Amino acid sequence: MVRSLRILSWNIAAVNNNPFEYFIHYPISNEYDRLMQDVETFVETPGDADVLVRDVFTDSMFAELKELMLAEGWSGLDATETYWVENLKERKIMTDFIKDKALGSKRLASMPDRVTNTINTLDQGTIHRPTVISCSRLDMTQMDSWWAAWKTFMFETQVQVTGKGGKVLHSKPCGLLPTIKKDKYPAVTEEEEAMSIPLQALCMGIFDAILVHMLNTLSPTGGWQQLKEAIIENIYSKKGARIMQLLSETYAETDVILLQEVQTELPKALRASSLGDIYHIIEPKAPSAVDQNSVIMLRKDAFEVSGDLTADAMAAVEKQGAISDGDLIVAAATGVDGRSFVFASFHGDTDGLCTEHALKAVHTVTAATPGLILVVGIDANCYENPTPGKQLGAEDFGLLFRELGWSSCWGDVASVSNYTTYCARTFLQPQLQKASRMADKAKNGDINPKDYILFSKGSLKLDGKATKDNTGNKEYLEGVVFPSLSFPSDHAIVSCTLDLIE
Repeated sequence: MVRSLRILSWNIAAVNNNPFEYFIHYPISNEYDRLMQDVETFVETPGDADVLVRDVFTDSMFAELKELMLAEGWSGLDATETYWVENLKERKIMTDFIKDKALGSKRLASMPDRVTNTINTLDQGTIHRPTVISCSRLDMTQMDSWWAAWKTFMFETQVQVTGKGGKVLHSKPCGLLPTIKKDKYPAVTEEEEAMSIPLQALCMGIFDAILVHMLNTLSPTGGWQQLKEAIIENIYSKKGARIMQLLSETYAETDVILLQEVQTELPKALRASSLGDIYHIIEPKAPSAVDQNSVIMLRKDAFEVSGDLTADAMAAVEKQGAISDGDLIVAAATGVDGRSFVFASFHGDTDGLCTEHALKAVHTVTAATPGLILVVGIDANCYENPTPGKQLGAEDFGLLFRELGWSSCWGDVASVSNYTTYCARTFLQPQLQKASRMADKAKNGDINPKDYILFSKGSLKLDGKATKDNTGNKEYLEGVVFPSLSFPSDHAIVSCTLDLIE
């Protein structure tokens, strides 16, 4: 007879496609911290290094780019050239370009980066634009060879991608650039909207060139590329293998695993591994459009899956459309002793405003069944110091689950300082307004108590203390940013043992 359950909840998503976007914990040496500090200094106080754009992205580079854009048949090229001559080439690379808030609000560098940084193709797997801020492993220590590779990628590479309505789109990366419309981005002028596609290509080329120039100036022997390679290899390339290692070895005795922000391919890999023999692996029938799904794993020797209640829960959401497909999964199961369970896994929106809708919906579909045992793993996206009316506070989250008759792995009261995230953005990204100085990571970073295991208070009780882990070694390092080379997520693993109440 099952008398206790070992539960784990984990949002496994790591940082975005830019390996340098967020500070990481790099325990091997101080080279990473030194590089990030040097980049910060270069951006904020460049001094004589604040050369003109044309000294980095030259007139000949513009001419080559214009020829490529002409071959694409793009309109607005004369206006783009005028913009280059009158508005861009004489700017200083840091003061007037990288730090220009107007360029940022117009999305002239961040928008093209968004659509070409990492492209999931149907015919070539995942490909990356040659830039400092992608997972491209191209040698970028020489400007000439980098520029040649950049042009080839953007204007010669043919790809097949999924377009609107699921149709297969045959395109080059440059063909994915959207028009930036003034009605959505008011800072954009009508003239800039008319030439926004070639202007994006130009601004992205300048932006990428400045980053290559800056990193090679700061690290002329190529040490920055070695750091990038280590980050890509350990946090990105080996992410899936590391996740499976943690679940199958470090947390091998776990009965219930509740995951959030899972990419579609991972459940297939889990089933193909030894974990597929041990666990029922339940994923959404209606998966996420942005490839981040919640997943439930139940030990086969402890449970039989008896139903999928996700559709019922989604239908019970008071504000229809508030919860995206894939973010919530709810499954019914029967324990080996015949008891009835419901397990749910949920990933809240960035501000946590949909968390209440999700939990109340789960409560609605389970509350009518007496004796039902409920366990929920959740990234609630709640905050220690929320923006009033715009973010979910941890205290309010605690009130919410108590009102539903539930408790949490951290007790009946949500501790606002029991942090399970600690991440902060660096200066190596196209939206500098989001960057944090190294000295201000704790002040400006996302350090919040977001992750919980919830359970029905009358059926289960906490056995001992819950634990959190941001190292992969069943320990949590307070005051340390993560991911790290050994821990591939920006959320801690939360685990506890729950005793069944007879």
